[in-house]
Amino acid sequence: MQHEEIILHGHRVSYRRAGWGPVIVLIHGITGSSVTWEDVIEPLSERFTVVAPDLLGHGESAKPRGDYSLGAYASGIRDLLVALGHQRATVVGHSLGGGVAMQMAYQFPERCERLVLVSSGGLGRDVHMLLRAASLPGSELVLPLLAAPGLVRRLDAVGGFLGRLGLRAGSDLEEMWRGFSSLSDVGARAAFLHTLRTILDPSGQRVSARDRLYLAEQMPTLLMWGERDPIIPVEHGRAAHDMIPGSRFEVFPDAGHFPHRDEPRRFVKTLSDFIDTTDPAAVTTDDFRDLLRQGD
Repeated sequence: MQHEEIILHGHRVSYRRAGWGPVIVLIHGITGSSVTWEDVIEPLSERFTVVAPDLLGHGESAKPRGDYSLGAYASGIRDLLVALGHQRATVVGHSLGGGVAMQMAYQFPERCERLVLVSSGGLGRDVHMLLRAASLPGSELVLPLLAAPGLVRRLDAVGGFLGRLGLRAGSDLEEMWRGFSSLSDVGARAAFLHTLRTILDPSGQRVSARDRLYLAEQMPTLLMWGERDPIIPVEHGRAAHDMIPGSRFEVFPDAGHFPHRDEPRRFVKTLSDFIDTTDPAAVTTDDFRDLLRQGD
């Protein structure tokens, strides 16, 4: 697996790339990075070309002042793939990355062969109270204290705090701690707040794709969710599955918000089987027009 960088629009974009074959792009969640996919990149790369970027404002990518909307992230993924010589891909998004993946399928359907949503945001109002609290006015004054380097180095202290908020020991706690740790960086913290306030407010998620899910009718769609997800309820996935004709829904009974971390072998098998048993979408402008008219 190669960890590489490219400059796009004057900003550094870090990404991991491995393998040969049909292209899969893996999009991480808020405060995350491509590291979250490390358990599945190598096995997937045995049959596929895997591209896992750090979104702007995250990981080792640049953290500029700028647009952190879902549309901007989707455009960034499109630009990265084109710059790397990939015209189309199966687009896999986790949490915030699921919202980005849906936005990409909406903006650039010709670039998306399949849509895979993993514990995805953008499918309902409910979200964990920790994220709702972070969207409150004044949180920018509190976060620097909570994410001070001396504190975030102590997994026991942060873990105890997160555990009291209902996060289980294991992947949920580890990934949330890792994301929390990243907020000690000023640029990452600013990007987090800009992104967060774009997609939710203290009452819950404010951006929803539910009224546009019918547009996925001609795009093979897979939803994967942890039954014990404390961040975004599994019911969001069930409801979305019912709204997307022909979609598949896979529940991981013992997993939380990060099924690709809790059960990486099953995740790889499920994703590989989905790709093997579906034909890539080939949505034309006429197809998109007809779908839009049907939605009147």
